[in-house]
Amino acid sequence: MRFRSLLFPLLACGGGGYFAYHLQTGDHGLQARADLEKRKAVLAGELAGLKEVRKRLDRDVALLRPESLDPDMLDERARAILNLAHPDDLVMLKRRVPAETPGASPKR
Repeated sequence: MRFRSLLFPLLACGGGGYFAYHLQTGDHGLQARADLEKRKAVLAGELAGLKEVRKRLDRDVALLRPESLDPDMLDERARAILNLAHPDDLVMLKRRVPAETPGASPKR
């Protein structure tokens, strides 16, 4: 008789514990929601960066359209793509510092 009176409360506590555990750690639980919120914030930042890149590319494309062709922009892109320079251009080269080898002694 005493066992029967404790059976329903024990089953209710067990069921409540089961649902509480899955509320916290389940596939759609609180931890999963927090992870999704973090991922949402990261992706929102990435989206903002990509929108800036798109604006810049749209601006560059607008400068190359036939109705609003910018000769300087056309010249710059052609030289960059063809890897050419005008004979009157002044080209300044930067000196690269040689990479140090692990066993080399410093020069004086």
